[in-house]
Amino acid sequence: MNKIHTSNPFFEKYTAPHETVPFDRIKTEHYEPAIREGIRLQNAEINAITGNPDAPTFANTVLAYEESGELLQHVNTVFGNLLSAETSDELQELAKEIMPLMSEHENNISLNEKLFERIKTVYEQRDKEKLDPEQAKLLEDTYNGFVRNGANLQGEAKEKYRGLCKELSLLTLQFSENNLKETNDYELVLTEQSQLSGLPESAMDAAAETAREKGIEGWVFTLQAPSYGPFMTYADNRNLRHELYMAYNTKCTHDNACNNLEIVKKIANIHLEIAQLLGYDNFAEYNLVERMAKNSESVYKLLNQLLDAYTPTARKEYAEVQILARQEQGEDFILMPWDWIYYSHKLKDRKFNINDEMLRPYFELNQVKEGVFGLATKLYGITFKKNPDIPVYHKDVDAYEVFDKDGKYLAVLYTDFHPRAGKRSGAWMTSYKGQWIEGKTGKNSRPHVSIVMNFTKPTQSKPALLTFGEVETFLHEFGHSLHEMFADTTYHSLSGTNVYWDFVELPSQLMENFAIEKEFLHTFARHYLTGELIPDELVQRIVDSSNFNVAYACLRQISFSLLDMAWYTRNTPFEGDVRAYEKKAWDKAQILPTVEETCMSTQFSHIFAGGYSAGYYSYKWAEVLDADAFSLFKQKGIFNQEVAESFRKNILSKGGTEHPMTLYKRFRGQEPTIDALLIRNGIKK
Repeated sequence: MNKIHTSNPFFEKYTAPHETVPFDRIKTEHYEPAIREGIRLQNAEINAITGNPDAPTFANTVLAYEESGELLQHVNTVFGNLLSAETSDELQELAKEIMPLMSEHENNISLNEKLFERIKTVYEQRDKEKLDPEQAKLLEDTYNGFVRNGANLQGEAKEKYRGLCKELSLLTLQFSENNLKETNDYELVLTEQSQLSGLPESAMDAAAETAREKGIEGWVFTLQAPSYGPFMTYADNRNLRHELYMAYNTKCTHDNACNNLEIVKKIANIHLEIAQLLGYDNFAEYNLVERMAKNSESVYKLLNQLLDAYTPTARKEYAEVQILARQEQGEDFILMPWDWIYYSHKLKDRKFNINDEMLRPYFELNQVKEGVFGLATKLYGITFKKNPDIPVYHKDVDAYEVFDKDGKYLAVLYTDFHPRAGKRSGAWMTSYKGQWIEGKTGKNSRPHVSIVMNFTKPTQSKPALLTFGEVETFLHEFGHSLHEMFADTTYHSLSGTNVYWDFVELPSQLMENFAIEKEFLHTFARHYLTGELIPDELVQRIVDSSNFNVAYACLRQISFSLLDMAWYTRNTPFEGDVRAYEKKAWDKAQILPTVEETCMSTQFSHIFAGGYSAGYYSYKWAEVLDADAFSLFKQKGIFNQEVAESFRKNILSKGGTEHPMTLYKRFRGQEPTIDALLIRNGIKK
């Protein structure tokens, strides 16, 4: 056996607890040979399917295809996840080689005529085999997947499709790299105490810590959320807020190697070209076929309904913040975007006497974690046990074994909380291993799930004390992880979060609702120094302030959705000015004055390098679902185990085995309306 084979951990059976990924043994040089070997093995498996002399059946074709590519899946998962969570220059360089390789391989499979013919035969003769519902769904999804990935294309069109996919994989990679580099390269260095006016001690300590880490005198603020957010909220110096705002909102627009303006055009145009090649008018129409929304008309209907419902309140919210700003700055003061968070916070503090700094002492990270884990125990009976024997990819990462209410092993959960240079911004949930039933043994193979965040870091004098928004983010990503951990389906591709994109945010957003519930906060929110339970009065202020500027926040999300749809409902290539197009696209959802130089598109990873192309609306779509679903918890009791069990049984465990609306109605007894959301937000009484 080749030496690299023997020393490459990807080629060995994983021996860590629960066969978790041996991160401690994986080196950069292991990826490429393992991916090439994974491709070779899957090609051999595909050849065995296409070369089978027996007539195509579900078992010898569809199931055989579903079970192919195990090694490749292992390697790709680790590589792709670490590219986001713990990247390096070496990994990014390697990605430029691997991404086209993978794109080509995937196309070779989806455009394999012999394979498609066999799948098509099984699909056309599906009534002859007595398939159970899951088998029928897997067959349908497999067939549709091939059609949607160009299997029906002929000759030149097929080669064109290959080339476009390859180009797209490189462009999305470049987009992400540029974004990460621009975020990491910026520093606002302050050397005078007076420049810190208004900032709380926690923000100053964090900035001093960052300066120490970088060997710089003074205080360093960055574009990472835990640094950027507090500065924009509290810094009295308007010029510095303006400087930081512009740095953030002009990312990847500068005349340097990280400029994404042309890349945005290319990505949008390639998506269009692919969609039209496959017979659709535009990319949104192609994408929405397999969504609850079904078409762009439904998306715009929802967005316009919300626009109409929230705009009058959003204008009032803006006027109220503007009045406060003018009381301080004079009647001719114009409230600009770099003023919004600062004066909004002041108004919120004045109206409700509440701010993040009041709340932070009650949200020490370990206590919050215990609270979130405890919520899962209360609802579902599951428990969490830290296991230091499970390898991790960074010292900040912890690994937990998760046990079901009957004590049986359920899943592995990794937690990764703090920002670092190798981690992209934002928060997400991902998996290192999915769930399925092993065909030969009947064993239920359980998932390995990871939640990744960029929370406020501890300092030399204080532990990690979270903002209320970070607590909500934790609940959100944890909700996604429950969707994965409770997965209980036969086939990997129908399991966990493999559901329609506008359904996938329901479990995550449902969990956010608990953040303002007194009963939940009282389970963990204690002052990190005194142990005092968060006072009832403070909880009431959280509840009272929960809808503060909610309409403005809604319009902000709608504006992102409108921008997304503007890029992907086009049916002609875009050659114009990206900034001008953007401003026109979301104009009707804008409340604040717009700033010419700024650009969201160049850093909008969700739609240009994520999976949310023509799909950003799904956050609002899922919000309608989560408000409606949580109203049942409110009705029956927020810790009601019967409701929780129904949610687990009918939604969390089912993955993509049935249509999402069928699953939702089975849980809720009805289709959702926007009423519960409007009532929750105080828009409708």
